[in-house]
Amino acid sequence: MIMKGQKISDRYQIIKSIGEGGMANVYLAYDTILDRDVAVKVLRGDLSGDEKFVRRFQREALSASSLTHPNIVEVYDVGEDHGMYYIVMEYIEGKHLKDLIKKRGKLTVSEVIDIMLQITDGMSVAHDSYIIHRDIKPQNIMILENGLVKITDFGISMAMNATQLTQTNSVMGSVHYLPPEQASGKGSSLQSDIYSMGIVMYELLVGHLPYKGDNAVEIALKHLKEPIPSVKDELPNIPQSIENIIIKATAKNPKNRYADAREMHEDLLVCFDESKVNEPKIKLPYPENIDDTKITKALKNAKEKEQEEKKEEKEEDVVIAKQITKNDLKKDNKIIIVLASIFTFLVVAITTIILLVPALTTSKEIIVPDVTNKSVDEAIKTLQDAGFSVETDQQKIASSEIELGKVVKTSPLANMKRTKGTSVTLYVSEGDTKITLEDYVGQNYLEIKGKLEALEIQVLIEKKNALNAEENIIIEQSPKAGEKVASGDYVTLYIPEVDKYPDFTTGDYTYEAVVSYLEKYGVSVNKVEEENNNYKPGVVFRQSREKGTRIVKGASITVTVAKQVTVKNEKEDDNPLDPKKDEESNGLD
Repeated sequence: MIMKGQKISDRYQIIKSIGEGGMANVYLAYDTILDRDVAVKVLRGDLSGDEKFVRRFQREALSASSLTHPNIVEVYDVGEDHGMYYIVMEYIEGKHLKDLIKKRGKLTVSEVIDIMLQITDGMSVAHDSYIIHRDIKPQNIMILENGLVKITDFGISMAMNATQLTQTNSVMGSVHYLPPEQASGKGSSLQSDIYSMGIVMYELLVGHLPYKGDNAVEIALKHLKEPIPSVKDELPNIPQSIENIIIKATAKNPKNRYADAREMHEDLLVCFDESKVNEPKIKLPYPENIDDTKITKALKNAKEKEQEEKKEEKEEDVVIAKQITKNDLKKDNKIIIVLASIFTFLVVAITTIILLVPALTTSKEIIVPDVTNKSVDEAIKTLQDAGFSVETDQQKIASSEIELGKVVKTSPLANMKRTKGTSVTLYVSEGDTKITLEDYVGQNYLEIKGKLEALEIQVLIEKKNALNAEENIIIEQSPKAGEKVASGDYVTLYIPEVDKYPDFTTGDYTYEAVVSYLEKYGVSVNKVEEENNNYKPGVVFRQSREKGTRIVKGASITVTVAKQVTVKNEKEDDNPLDPKKDEESNGLD
């Protein structure tokens, strides 16, 4: 149990526990070196004891740390402290998307599209690097007070095997978003994340999940066999373009889905366009039949096991009932004394075994020797002589202090205690691999980010207010052009802040004012006129895109403008030739 005030790796001071899960416990901590609050996720004990899982977790978490995007929770550090494996992440003060669904039920269509645009935008960066999340669900998506969405749990999700349907605690929440190919044991692809995002989008729109069942296997079977329920059955007025996105994303056959998150993001951007809103219902080009042999077998075995257990319980109850008779209750107290003696003997024997066996079987802990600055061969010999095994694959790492080809560090770290035979990984120097930065101002940040990350440079994206700056174009960089950085160093690219739609229904905007406001973004404005007593004629009182949603260049918006309310018989009253009017003016009936 981690206590308040405890330090992890003599750096992260625990403030409080902020969550518990099937795989890890999460703590709010203070980074004493960089003077900031962080979230520390510590692997639970049963997983920490699995060396294969730990190695995969560390590898995948390090891979996730390369992802830098406003909609992805940033991974700062991955480490180990006295057998405790942890991952340090950006601390987010927000709530999970699942909490928002529980509180509000279904969200508005505009809110859903805004949230999905952010999710697909973040996942596009991951998919560009061919990083698959494997566990997209509302519980792994956070939303801040200002509406910013953050995807979390990349490292742990990629390390877990989500097809282990027997692990109810860790999988029951995930199986509702489980792609058919994962359920049937065929592994994951980029399209697996697409399927999960489609289920999340469905849940946000209608307020509940598409498939329900009594156990994980039953739900997984529905993902394999049953088509996604129609969103239009729940929301008849929703644009067909939005239902088509869900149908395509949740196709059983991965070939029918979007190729990656970026492709799905592009469809979401134009789903409100007039040319898309009333498009025909999509027809999937490839067959949707999925081989469900494995999952059906699992369901059959689960049911047979349950029936067998119930049968054994009944038989055991009958045996016990037969044994308890009147004669049994009248037996001599001597039997009770004998039984009590036997019970006492068993307790003493079991206690002795529990105390002695661990002491006899526990392996002796030895100290990991420091092999820094040694050649690989020397390091291997030193470690093996000390009683450790050494991984055959070494990790490459840049170093300006350790010369090329020599050991920089080990995992576990030097001077840590480990049991004899523990496997040690060597980190070998690639030498000083510094590069000179070019001037990236005026170039697309996605292209430059990809180039820098290919050189193993960590890229941070920051947004700044800038007038008339083009979206996604770099307006500033740090370090400046001409400075040198090494592999693993950070480069910050600054891009313009994305503008959002204001509230045009305050009574201050006419149609012309809206057109003038959105002209610089290239947004086309459609006008609809309706009678409205509460607004002056010509004033906007309704808008199709809600305030706070992103303004996308080239999009369209529809505004509804108030017009004069028609008064009954108004034209007759205004007619100077009307004889009834003359009679009334003369006081005649």
